Amino acid sequence: MTYNKFAFALGAALAAASVAVAPLAAAQEVTLLNVSYDVARELYKDVNPAFAAAYKKSTGVAVTIKQSHGGSSKQARAVADGLEASVVTMNQANDIDMLADRGLVVQDWAKKFPHNAAPAYSTMVYLVRKGNPKAIKDWGDLAKPGVQVIIPNPKTAGNGRYTYLAAWGSVLKKGGNEAGARELVGKIFKNVPILDAGGRAATTTFTQRQIGDVLVTFENEVGMVRAEFGDNFEVVYPSTSILAESPVAVVDKVVDKKNIRKEATAYLNFLYSDAGQEIIAKHYLRPRSEAVFKKYAANFKPITLFTVDEVFGGWRAAQKKHFDDGGEFDKIYSSK
Repeated sequence: MTYNKFAFALGAALAAASVAVAPLAAAQEVTLLNVSYDVARELYKDVNPAFAAAYKKSTGVAVTIKQSHGGSSKQARAVADGLEASVVTMNQANDIDMLADRGLVVQDWAKKFPHNAAPAYSTMVYLVRKGNPKAIKDWGDLAKPGVQVIIPNPKTAGNGRYTYLAAWGSVLKKGGNEAGARELVGKIFKNVPILDAGGRAATTTFTQRQIGDVLVTFENEVGMVRAEFGDNFEVVYPSTSILAESPVAVVDKVVDKKNIRKEATAYLNFLYSDAGQEIIAKHYLRPRSEAVFKKYAANFKPITLFTVDEVFGGWRAAQKKHFDDGGEFDKIYSSK
């Protein structure tokens, strides 16, 4: 074989080898996009490196997780409009149902992971200024004249939607009727000076802009605020509140297109692991693991909770009646 022929043959062999090796190398690095709700930023900043380290150790595959946060419903619409989320980690089932209706997520997504695909849950509580100068104790106090209430927009934020439903349901659970619930919620929203788009913006309005007498938000958010700001605020638990689940789902259309289903599924399963449940509890979300819940029980005051299914007939019915355009919320807020 002449030198030129040998060089050509060697070059061809090396090129073939590089083609064979390149896909293997690429397969060892995967990027996921977690599209999530507003007040879950800090949670996933801790979850992501813990999962990546565990997954690399067990499989040899390096996974990078990118985060996107905003109002839950706003985030869901972004995914529906083309944001290529690998997974969605929301604060209400309604937003994932919408993605299922668009064909991005399977219809039975809630059966793909334990506990209706919700590895954590929370509830709505009050954050008041030190000393609780307005003596706020329960939902009726939020409707009193002269009380400014900070709640994010129920049209864009799951935080605001849960607050609305918690106040409405509190009347029904005490034996009241729909008219009484509508009256209470109407008075509460008349006391809302600003409708922020998301829960974190509402927290900023209350804590940093010093607007309002009470912030209604997730229990895990008030835990974060108190950890950051110390004794400037106090937490008040109402007599009853709503079970606020944090559901998760693989975005099937995206993961199949990118061939990353295995990694995306493992990422969500990690949330149910002992390590994942520990991180969840440390961020003041209520874990599903009984052992972990018991370990962090001091963070979670006992409270009577009701569900969206129990009081409102499920998220689809609640959405249609209360939050669709022209629904109860629009009627209440337009008369403010």
